[in-house]
Amino acid sequence: MHDPRELTEEGSEAVRRLARRRFAFDQEAFTAAYRRRAASQTEVTRLRTEANEAARARKKAGGPPTEQEKETARDLRAATQRAEAAARSAEQEFEALALGIPNFPLDGVPDGASEKEAVEVRRGGPPITPTGFEPRHHADIGEDLGVLDSKAAARLSGARFSLSRGPGARLERALTDFFLDLHTREHGYTEYAVPYLVNRETMTGTGQLPKFEEDLFATTVGDRELFLIPTAEVPLTNMVAGQTLDARDLPYAFTARTPCFRAEAGAYGRDTRGVLRLHQFEKVELVRVCAPEDAQAQLELMVGQVEECLRRLELSYRVVLLPAGDLGFSARMTYDIEVWLPGGDAFREISSVSDCGTFQARRAGIRHRTADGRKGPAATLNGSALPVGRTVAALLEQGLQADGSVVLPAALVPYTGFRRLLPGGGTAED
Repeated sequence: MHDPRELTEEGSEAVRRLARRRFAFDQEAFTAAYRRRAASQTEVTRLRTEANEAARARKKAGGPPTEQEKETARDLRAATQRAEAAARSAEQEFEALALGIPNFPLDGVPDGASEKEAVEVRRGGPPITPTGFEPRHHADIGEDLGVLDSKAAARLSGARFSLSRGPGARLERALTDFFLDLHTREHGYTEYAVPYLVNRETMTGTGQLPKFEEDLFATTVGDRELFLIPTAEVPLTNMVAGQTLDARDLPYAFTARTPCFRAEAGAYGRDTRGVLRLHQFEKVELVRVCAPEDAQAQLELMVGQVEECLRRLELSYRVVLLPAGDLGFSARMTYDIEVWLPGGDAFREISSVSDCGTFQARRAGIRHRTADGRKGPAATLNGSALPVGRTVAALLEQGLQADGSVVLPAALVPYTGFRRLLPGGGTAED
């Protein structure tokens, strides 16, 4: 959410900046709604003040009220109730508009509307080299190794679910433990175990609602409406919702391993095989909360931490800067880290690391107090580090050998107990 003054000021940059995101901002309609809200709140305040003054005058006068005074009091109560109803309506109208406006892209973000306009920043990991044999899709590799069973998943839940078994399930558990150990022991994050079901207010605080309601899984039990989290960013960021943080304690660094649930309503027909686009997957998430002036430095730090995961897993990857038109709703700047998938002869996103500036903090009421006592919204950042399924896909495709086995990175051996996956479900230590 933005400071409304940025959106209503004539000649402001709001229209231009939002146009870079391909968002047509109707400044006139927004300003009118903003003024209606302000006017309705002013009217409520005026009527309540008038009622309070009349009550004080009646008390001072003493004795029973006259019929005229009673009638005036009734009329004033009725007028106040009408004004309060109008104010609620104006507030709802304004909030519906305000909550639907995405974050401003930073001026350093390139122009463009899709991932095709992303700017490559650098590459990392081992160089991409020909394998000497035909690369294969991770779904086929996983089936031959006996670690992925797409048919069983489909029988249980339908399309876009995955089932791992034996060494495959062990590998997934190993990855989450490896990621959490790295981030907590070396990168300074505090690990949390968070709820997987959250309320509407929590989803609204980080920007998932109301914009992306069709992409969420929801449940209602009695009069309770709850949503399955699409990422641990939601509960982690909202842990400090409604709080004023001491700037001397910042930055906060949170991490959690959770399942993530996404309806993917707009993605039907894409990535229908394998584990790249599922309704349920596991992920380790990073969240940082800092002073606004530190956000850009924190973003670069987080990107480096994600890259460290990939370097230790010996995976080839690249970092790209997303264009303005491809940014997530709450982000003002995003780096995508894309891993090389030989089976598709392409780089594919494995992590997005985003600087949200004060956008989420304004929605969730996250403030910070500086040393001189000034208060203002904090800045929030988030990133995947890393999703389990896409990491498994990259390990299978990049680690494939001519004999059909898959060699895993040395960093995982303490967590898996094996170095090689063998066709048919076996493992080997070498």
